[in-house]
Amino acid sequence: MALKRPGAALRRLTFITAGAVASVGLAAGPVYPVGVARPPDPPATPGTTANAPVYGAYVHYDGPTGVMLMNQLSRWLGGYDMRVGRTYLPGDSWSNIEGRFGFLDKWAEWRRAGNDRLFVLNVPMQERNEEKLSDAEVRTLLRRGAAGEFDKHFLALANRLVELGVPDTTLVLGWEMNGITYTHRCAPDPESWKAYWRRIVKVMRSVPGQEFKFDFAPNRGMDNIPWTECYPGDDVVDILGMDSYDQPKGETFDEEISEPYGLQHQVDFANAHGKPISYPEWGLFSNGDNAAYMLRMLAWMDQHKPLYATVFDKCPHGVWQCAANPYASALVRVWLAAQVHPRQGSPLRAGPLLPAG
Repeated sequence: MALKRPGAALRRLTFITAGAVASVGLAAGPVYPVGVARPPDPPATPGTTANAPVYGAYVHYDGPTGVMLMNQLSRWLGGYDMRVGRTYLPGDSWSNIEGRFGFLDKWAEWRRAGNDRLFVLNVPMQERNEEKLSDAEVRTLLRRGAAGEFDKHFLALANRLVELGVPDTTLVLGWEMNGITYTHRCAPDPESWKAYWRRIVKVMRSVPGQEFKFDFAPNRGMDNIPWTECYPGDDVVDILGMDSYDQPKGETFDEEISEPYGLQHQVDFANAHGKPISYPEWGLFSNGDNAAYMLRMLAWMDQHKPLYATVFDKCPHGVWQCAANPYASALVRVWLAAQVHPRQGSPLRAGPLLPAG
């Protein structure tokens, strides 16, 4: 998508940010908001390292288009290597949830091209996943799933991923289960939901050669049910994820940290259960082009070292593909591009801040 060139105010914001980044060279860590000191490094937890988080983006569900856009996004970021590719299996039919022929091929090729790359796949737990089924219908489907009626579909998906040479795929299974959007939501019957999750994991792990990682990723906050009531157990969860957008309107980042079942609760829960964290979806939403939010979120992730984080790069959430967010876009670009050559500062001074067009 072609984005507008920045005006003078945006250029000032970006060069001020770039200058601050360059002044510390990012060797000692990124710039934190005014009044926010760099926190001490947290204790090591499973799956984390002392290095910067591994960032990626959701840019498009389709493999050929998604890989092309990922490459373009890396160039826009001054050569920053987008090591995480993420997409969604369509939840309209079981045949698509099984990873129908051709849908995953290009993503698998992208993953196999780099040993340090991570392929993340959102997997619906039900077909007709966005058809607004009633709670009674969802409850029935969860119980059918827990009884094993849908095992064959997840067995087919597991075999497909192994055959494609991506047996180490990270599977974001039944994401945002604490909300109301999806048929695979938890609230109508949490006990059946947990039993169903456990069954899916058991079925997929039964496939020879698999090395899957299962990411439990609720919405941040309370939503429709506390996400802790949906947690299916340490033996069937590898990563404690969270989808976290800048919402609701008027909520501060400090409130997003401290709210019940918010960012701090996620970190504390993960530490207590010996799990790494992730942010499969994050970005802007209800508070518009909020560069301060993006800076705080990047600083939060620098502190807590998620296993991976993928910005949802579509409007209204995104940066590169969303012309409505030029300030946040410039901030993210400077932050990530400065990590390419940290001792030299940001490499953006000689090039345009946004794609030409």
